[in-house]
Amino acid sequence: MTPVVSADPVRFTDLLWDASADIRHAIDNLEFLRLLGAGTLPLDAFRRYLEQDSLYLSGYVKSLSLLAAHAPNPLAGAFWASAAASAMDEASSHEAMLTGGSLPSSTATPEPSPACLGYTSYLTATSATEPYPVAAAAVLPCFWIYADVGRSLAEAAKTVLDRDPDHPYARWVAAYDAPEFHAIVDAAKTFVDDAAAAATLDQREQMIDAFVVASRYELMFWDSALHPTPWPLAESAVYA
Repeated sequence: MTPVVSADPVRFTDLLWDASADIRHAIDNLEFLRLLGAGTLPLDAFRRYLEQDSLYLSGYVKSLSLLAAHAPNPLAGAFWASAAASAMDEASSHEAMLTGGSLPSSTATPEPSPACLGYTSYLTATSATEPYPVAAAAVLPCFWIYADVGRSLAEAAKTVLDRDPDHPYARWVAAYDAPEFHAIVDAAKTFVDDAAAAATLDQREQMIDAFVVASRYELMFWDSALHPTPWPLAESAVYA
């Protein structure tokens, strides 16, 4: 699917990327990602990440579906709807890794972490209530930062795969550095550029804010897999 090409030679998405530079630097230096790329991340941390990401993807699908419904033209709507379908496939892949026997088993029902619930709630609310350009900017970090992380970890993952072809961490990293995934990311960026070209000045400022907020949630989400933040008084909660 080929998006409409923005006429402006200065891409608005470059401004978004620059605005999140400090956050992305912090993501690149996360202990979780360093251990993941080296294949030495504790198994329970990787399971926790996959469980939370599965919960996140359920919310992300809703956000992308809302964005598709509010898209300004059929081409944009079809792209975001296709992205929602791809996120559902990604969740199925997570489930296969969780039940494949290579990770510790668990009988507990996963509960969204504060970072996961905050992130999905923010994206759903933004996609449902904000103008299309702002919502498009809010969902973009999930595409773009995942691709950037996958590219930076690809060489480490290759080394791990050469040593252990069935290593789940390396296989996961390799999936996010696949050319097909980067093509989807490039298309998402161009649709956001097109949204910015049609947006008001105030909406463009909101787009930058939304991209930065979502990027912060990306940082919190990645980090919480290795350093979980429990809900306050979770053990004392009483259910009727």
